[in-house]
Amino acid sequence: MTVKVPFFDWAGLYNERGETFSRIINDTLSRGGFILQKDVEEFEDRLARYVGAKYAVGVSDGTNAILLGLRASGVKPGDEIILAGHSFIAAAQSIHFAGATPVPVELGEDDWLVSPEAIEAAITPKTRAIMPVHVNGRVCKMDSILDIANRHGLEVFEDSAQAMGAKFDGKGAGTFGRWGTYSFYPSKTLGCFGDAGGFVTDDPDIYERVRAMRNHGANKAKSIPVDVDVWGTNSRLDNVHAAILTYKLGYYDETIARRREIAQRYHDTLKDVEGARLPPAPDADPRWFDIYQNYEFCHPERDALRAYLSERGIGTIIQWGGFGIHELKNLGMGRDLPRTDRFFRESLLLPLNHILTDAQVDHVCATLSAFFGSNR
Repeated sequence: MTVKVPFFDWAGLYNERGETFSRIINDTLSRGGFILQKDVEEFEDRLARYVGAKYAVGVSDGTNAILLGLRASGVKPGDEIILAGHSFIAAAQSIHFAGATPVPVELGEDDWLVSPEAIEAAITPKTRAIMPVHVNGRVCKMDSILDIANRHGLEVFEDSAQAMGAKFDGKGAGTFGRWGTYSFYPSKTLGCFGDAGGFVTDDPDIYERVRAMRNHGANKAKSIPVDVDVWGTNSRLDNVHAAILTYKLGYYDETIARRREIAQRYHDTLKDVEGARLPPAPDADPRWFDIYQNYEFCHPERDALRAYLSERGIGTIIQWGGFGIHELKNLGMGRDLPRTDRFFRESLLLPLNHILTDAQVDHVCATLSAFFGSNR
């Protein structure tokens, strides 16, 4: 009987600890803990301590976390913000709705994150900030990016939606710049059962503004917004999601360890495949600690491989539909990024999450070996 390996087992996300999750949900709801109660405050405290930030704010989703951060920072029309073409549309959308202009640039060859050289080449008198997007659970080259920002007088805002817990030189994703954001969408390494997001900063003024803005401008977390001095919106983190996320943080390190173990298996299987371009292995460089939100690799026979895996019960995804934000000409972001284009033509995401069984991982590795063994 063929082992089935869905790209993501949505029901399995709940069923792995269903009794405990049910208890947490029932406890939260039975005491009327719906909006901005102690569960949100507890999660914010735990999140800040876990990533190494002074302050954290729970918000409705990762996209609004970015948007609130940009508005709280005073980003205005005419400002340009540089980010990678290999980014999810949410980052560019947030920049747009803050009134600024997103400027997508090339990724690097060795890590498929934004190229520091491309960032510097794109700087103009209108550039306000750099937004590193830490894709697939790996931190960008923040030493180089911070150096560029300092030399040009730019701010750094981090989209860490896919990298909560990843580190570079011992420092956590989201804590290098003025502020950072996370997504807790169900498929994320730390995911809940709906939309949720987090915002972190060491800046007390930014913290107070974002905390107020997520609740219609209320200057106190639980107050009705009567006396306000900042335009806000409804972007609150639901209490029940906060309670689930606090519990999951208790075993989050185990989750990451399992992802890294699976990533090593994939690396060992693919490292000698001709034409394959792989992400760095878990212990390839001690400066980086990757959490492997995804395992994304490239091969010229991507489409044939994907069909072969599907026929054998293995689900895969082409990230973001195989398009970079730099291709969205109708939205004013059209740019010529040949390295990024090649990446999207050849890249594929393999199943990778902590609830995969050893038998499922074995099946994926054996199927990859069979395909490439017959196609060498």
